[in-house]
Amino acid sequence: MSEKKQLVLDAFNNKPTKRVPIGFWFHYTADELQSAYDIPEMRAQNISGHNRFVSTFKPDFVKLMSDGYFFEPKTASFLKSVSSASELRKLQPIADDDPWICDQVSLVKELTGSFGAEVATFYNIFAPATAFKWSAGGGDKKLADLLKQDKDAVVYALSVIAQNTARLARAVIKEGGADGIYLSVQSIQDASVGPDLYAEAVSPSELSVLTAANAAGGINILHVCGYEGARNNLALFKNYPAKVINFASVVEGVSLAAGKKLFGGKAVIGGFANTKDGLLYKGSKEDIQAETKRLLADAGRTGVILGADCTIPKDTDFTHLEWVREAAQ
Repeated sequence: MSEKKQLVLDAFNNKPTKRVPIGFWFHYTADELQSAYDIPEMRAQNISGHNRFVSTFKPDFVKLMSDGYFFEPKTASFLKSVSSASELRKLQPIADDDPWICDQVSLVKELTGSFGAEVATFYNIFAPATAFKWSAGGGDKKLADLLKQDKDAVVYALSVIAQNTARLARAVIKEGGADGIYLSVQSIQDASVGPDLYAEAVSPSELSVLTAANAAGGINILHVCGYEGARNNLALFKNYPAKVINFASVVEGVSLAAGKKLFGGKAVIGGFANTKDGLLYKGSKEDIQAETKRLLADAGRTGVILGADCTIPKDTDFTHLEWVREAAQ
């Protein structure tokens, strides 16, 4: 095993390390929400972006981005057409050899073949509820409204999406060579979906994906997403069976130390804001390195990986990331 892989896996396992690893990631396409089936050149852009980042910055580990393949096309098309919750019962899972799965496996295999021996790799996958609300249109409100209409129908639809997503998780690990998945979850941003309803209706689909990824031998990261300032009830996810937790510490106002305690002592990733207003993007070397040292003084150096709340802006200067790595030593 390479020195970098050992460093990261030791940190993930809460073992002492000679330095604190860092983990930052980018989207590599012009609009990651577009489909590679509509814009085929997205795939090449994604691959070249990864390779450029790895060769130039030499990251401690890599989150493999699923730009162009965020949501399964046939399921997304079906969800867009739904006007009442009862229609959700017509949703059917895709086949094991569906192009959406096979194309992502080949993408992951190409990336891991390029640099997977040197650094650990974790493939980005969205939780079923996230796939649902982005695909259906209407976002969190539509999902919340459908839950009010027919909770069981929504649970069924999420279970179907979870079947597809679990197949993908297993395949990118066992066939694609990824070391694990990076599963993005988020509280439903609607007050009508409280903790009890989330646990009953949404969590089972997320847990089934993580269970499949674990069974496939993955070392898996849970990302509690604070995209565009979304707030999460972190306690919803505290018992999810992931090895490492990446949460939006700046957005949530929860320190890495407090998050590590909440998640039962699991390793955590984060510390910096991921926006263009944040210190990581626009700060001076002195300020970024001072913040790096402050974060580590508070959280400690074991089971801590310095990173950001979420994906950082595409034009972030790699030098700023190197300043963090330098100070973390």
